Amino acid sequence: MPNQNMEILVVDDVSSLRTIMRVLLRKMGYDRVSEAANGSDAFEILRKKKIDLIISDWNMPEMNGYELLKSVREDSDLSDIPFIMITAETCGSKVAMALQLKVNQFILKPFSLQVLEEKINMVVH
Repeated sequence: MPNQNMEILVVDDVSSLRTIMRVLLRKMGYDRVSEAANGSDAFEILRKKKIDLIISDWNMPEMNGYELLKSVREDSDLSDIPFIMITAETCGSKVAMALQLKVNQFILKPFSLQVLEEKINMVVH
């Protein structure tokens, strides 16, 4: 059973993918979803609002998902927020870089509602 009060931040530069993610999260019972188009916008939201979970794409302009993860982990107020990285890339060095920064889970594109739900349950329970 999802925590109805959990605030999720979805970060992706493609607005249609953010919309799809919002719909999937709503189907899972999560209604409190904020959106950002890049890591810079996401970091601004994180400074103003209590976020319980970050789901971020890797490849974005301005500040990519890895840079966002690094900024979050280096900020003592934000460093404990669970972080799920979404990527189409399976490059081992990128995965290793994110694991060093304690990314909580990866989701490979394309993905299903079931995969999203499993990954969220792994990091919030």
